[in-house]
Amino acid sequence: MTEATGGRRELRKAQTRAEVRQTAQRLFAERGFGAVTIADVAAAAEVAVQTVFNHFETKEALFFDGRTPWVEGAAAAVSRRTAGSDPVAALRGYMESALTSVLLREHEPENRSYVEDLARSTSLQSRERMLVEQAGERVAVELGAAIAAGDWPAARAADHATARVLSRMVADLFLVAGRVLVLENRRVVLSPEPDDARRTSVQETTAATLAELERGVRGLAARLVDPAP
Repeated sequence: MTEATGGRRELRKAQTRAEVRQTAQRLFAERGFGAVTIADVAAAAEVAVQTVFNHFETKEALFFDGRTPWVEGAAAAVSRRTAGSDPVAALRGYMESALTSVLLREHEPENRSYVEDLARSTSLQSRERMLVEQAGERVAVELGAAIAAGDWPAARAADHATARVLSRMVADLFLVAGRVLVLENRRVVLSPEPDDARRTSVQETTAATLAELERGVRGLAARLVDPAP
């Protein structure tokens, strides 16, 4: 197989994946996640059922595909930050921007079916929790490397074990806080009575929450690195 042939094959695969995803997510929006089967998706996309499974291991993976850039983005914010800059500050900045985008997007009328599906489906909720955990694991790896390299001023004297604990603690605190804020925002979105004040409050709470988390983990790092009273 030539390089050109291989390139065309990969392009066709990417196009098929995108078409299957677009078809599936359109059907989910029209009928609801629970009412759509993989066979429905395959028929609408004019591909075989096995083709769908070749690209997406589950219907839940298909639902979320392309909708969770933060799974990779949070870790990338740490790994691709400006040389010498604070890795936790980079994480906080990314999380604030990403969360603000999510909170606003989920209030848009065209995305209501997405929020409703998440509220109804325990399998989607489980998948989303798994994605949050995956994001935390990836962030912890990057933070661990940054802390071990002495890049976080709050923990420059941390030993290997302390750096490992801090990296996972910081990653999970930020990711779980983000999930709490998103879930509260969805409650507001699905409330039978419009609550613009509560909507604004959730959005305003995001920046304050993340800033306090950053301040808190700096204090925690100081105590763990130097536990003397």
